[in-house]
Amino acid sequence: MEKQEKIKILYVDDEINNLTGFKASFRINYNIMIAVNATDAMEHLNSHPDIRVIFCDQRMPGKTGVQFFEEIRSRYPKPIRILLTGYSDIDSVIDSINLGNVFRYVKKPWKDADILAAINEANKFYVSNSLLAVKNEELQKAYNELDKFSYSVTHDMRGPLLSILGAVEAAQHMEDITEIRKMLLLMKESVRNLDDFIQSIHDYYNLNRGELEIKEIDFKEIVDEQIRIFNFTYLVSDVKFSKSIEQKETFRGDDVSIKLILNNLLSNAFKYQKKENKEKLVELKILVENGKAVIEVIDNGVGIDQNYIGDIFNMFFRASSQEVGSGFGLYNVKAAVIKLNGKIDVDSEINKGTRFRVVIQNK
Repeated sequence: MEKQEKIKILYVDDEINNLTGFKASFRINYNIMIAVNATDAMEHLNSHPDIRVIFCDQRMPGKTGVQFFEEIRSRYPKPIRILLTGYSDIDSVIDSINLGNVFRYVKKPWKDADILAAINEANKFYVSNSLLAVKNEELQKAYNELDKFSYSVTHDMRGPLLSILGAVEAAQHMEDITEIRKMLLLMKESVRNLDDFIQSIHDYYNLNRGELEIKEIDFKEIVDEQIRIFNFTYLVSDVKFSKSIEQKETFRGDDVSIKLILNNLLSNAFKYQKKENKEKLVELKILVENGKAVIEVIDNGVGIDQNYIGDIFNMFFRASSQEVGSGFGLYNVKAAVIKLNGKIDVDSEINKGTRFRVVIQNK
């Protein structure tokens, strides 16, 4: 069993005997750091941003404990602050609550039981604050995504519908069958774009609605199914597609997430080809061995500008104006990879092509 790391505690006091006694009493269960003044304490805080609890004596030369806590409050808001004070300093405790945002105080001379109780309470408060900060960050992210989502749904669904409406209205006034067929092809393309967008929304919903369903994965079967269902070749009729699947061992994972990854990466590889390229290529490689699956999708298409590589997995980001994408695909791919505790890398060069590499661990 992995040994749990000791929580870090900083004790600030100008009396060496107090520092030595404190460290001797609590070093077995905690990682105790000591400082004789505020300057030394700041060095510890700079070097150890994961310090959870700070004890500080109220009466120190040059700067009181309250003043020290007030000084570090904005720069180091995470550590929980506890003041050590004598009976005669009780008025300063009231000041410290307002100025230094002190969690609690312990009277001197302290008892080990009081210190341990204070550490326990402070650590619980620290963990609660940390979890709350994470939840707030997740909530803000969800709000930002919802804001983008609301705009994109109205914009990206309305575009194909307006194209269809325009084609229908134009076809009503045409008698030439060739021209009418052109309008039908335009409508067909718009319907496909709309279907792609709806599928991306469906994928997004599936990724966020529940837990993984782990089962045995047959990659050849999944790839054949994806190619049969989505018929990627309609995107580019003259593309040369090759696949290599080596599954050397049994692999367990979530088939819904794996299908989503394959579908989106292959779809992009076919979709973002250079129209003038006479030898359009898309290659799929899957290797399953040593407890992991490595999936590579390679194309010689339009490529991705290096300035955009860091943004391609953001929701609704489009790196190319060549095709009308949902802006959802790669976001969903990254979300699926994270959900599988995997990783994804991309190498790309403008007008030369793109290579995505996904690594997923066996469950």
